[in-house]
Amino acid sequence: MSSQSEPAEPEPGAIARPPLVRELLLVAGLFLVYKFGRQLAIGHTAEAVHNAHRIWDLERTLRLPSEVGVQSALLHGDTLVHLANTYYATVHFPATVAFLVWLYLRRPAHYVWARRVLAAVTAAALVLPFTFPLAPPRMLAATGLVDTARVYGPSVYGPPARDHLSNQFAAMPSLHFGWALMVAIGLIVATRSRWRWLWLLHPAVTLLVIVGTANHYWLDAIVATAMLGVALALVDPPHRTATTAGRGTRTLVPEEPVLAGAAR
Repeated sequence: MSSQSEPAEPEPGAIARPPLVRELLLVAGLFLVYKFGRQLAIGHTAEAVHNAHRIWDLERTLRLPSEVGVQSALLHGDTLVHLANTYYATVHFPATVAFLVWLYLRRPAHYVWARRVLAAVTAAALVLPFTFPLAPPRMLAATGLVDTARVYGPSVYGPPARDHLSNQFAAMPSLHFGWALMVAIGLIVATRSRWRWLWLLHPAVTLLVIVGTANHYWLDAIVATAMLGVALALVDPPHRTATTAGRGTRTLVPEEPVLAGAAR
């Protein structure tokens, strides 16, 4: 049989796409753990408020910018603050799901890596509410901040005593920011476009939103970034296997970590 009529061989080193049903169950489990896991740490209201005062004072000691300044900028117009509340309420989950779906379809190796990192960060984030419950700045009268979601809408939270879908005293770390930063890093690593660095706008906007709406402190995002950094250091990055063709043969080149935008 001539070489032209032979079936095409799979690319050496190609990464097989993980089974769809298994991945759907894994990702659904990740989201369920995020959504309901923090409920196990409820019932620490007094401690959460006390810790909130400590965090607020620590930020002032560290001379971090005041969250009040960010919120003041949002409150210059009802439209801007409403957009910020909508971003907080609607972008977090869909953006992360879309990120994972795209990687699964187009970059299987990067998908497995990103899913593992997100799972590690989420699991670690569920530990903190047990050891350090924290009320968000919108609940702390000393901050002078407004609960923009309650005043301007839309809001994803009800009164804390009757909110059975989330633990509002688990502000640290901010998974809103941690996940947004991972989405940006993942897309920067998995693509080669000269514009890929613009994905950093997603975590940047998310940071301004979570602070300006008084749902998080600066330190919530800093801790989330540190957790993500540890996860990225512990989880093996995706690898590539380059090939060279010569007279009908291919030679494998040793795998190397993809530390920058290596996939097309």
